[in-house]
Amino acid sequence: MQKKNQNLLIYCLCLHNKLFNQVKKLNYIPVGLGKENFSSKWLRDNNGENISNKNSYYGEYSFHYWLWKNEFHNLPDNTWIGFCTYRRFWGNKKKMISSKIEEKIIQFVPSEWKNYEVILGNPQNVQGLKWMKVIKYGKKALIKNPKAIFRKNRNLKFQFDLFHGVGIIDKAINLLDEDNKEDFREYLHKNNSYNHLNMFVVRSRSLLHEYYLVIFKWLEKCEKIFGFDLKGYNKIRIYAFLAERFMPYWFNKNAKVLEWPIIFEDLNK
Repeated sequence: MQKKNQNLLIYCLCLHNKLFNQVKKLNYIPVGLGKENFSSKWLRDNNGENISNKNSYYGEYSFHYWLWKNEFHNLPDNTWIGFCTYRRFWGNKKKMISSKIEEKIIQFVPSEWKNYEVILGNPQNVQGLKWMKVIKYGKKALIKNPKAIFRKNRNLKFQFDLFHGVGIIDKAINLLDEDNKEDFREYLHKNNSYNHLNMFVVRSRSLLHEYYLVIFKWLEKCEKIFGFDLKGYNKIRIYAFLAERFMPYWFNKNAKVLEWPIIFEDLNK
């Protein structure tokens, strides 16, 4: 293994205590989320100022909040700061077919990133939803938007309504600040793909701070509407799902973005 790149800081978010050594071997920072009893070696989101008790609803963002409130002043300048999970990583374009995970994922800042401020995962298109899923989950969404029976008319707004409830994201958008409210609404209606999985890498600490200011102020307002008495996976993690749609919109609006492949590699196996 080559020496760790000092210009790349990657936090790897995990739900399993047994993965510490695997993550450290990759030169990533192991972060333990959830209620499992992690050892003291792990970086956690449940000390200092935190919302760890909301992890079931916020997903990865309970750690983002902790990082912002407790560790942000210690983050280095002129360093790429990124996030991945124990199952999804930023791929090394040159060796993505390697049998060794440490070769398949990025260990150093790729030269292609030089003129960009933010790295987002390659986009996922929502038009190809299987018809059976549309019928199973989307009766109300189809009634609201009957044109979505045809793939070409399926946008991000329809996809969110389909899986998380008609009108949910409309109520959330109404709580956004004036700088983002109508732009985000337009983004959801005009686009049929998005950079999903809540994964990103940023070059500017100040840009990350600005993002945290906006996203957490918005999600806190959303709590007053949706609360925490939520049932089912697509409802319980509603704040993570809202952030997942907002994140690519906000970074594309405020920074120079490069899309990059994300690979699936489960460290738990």
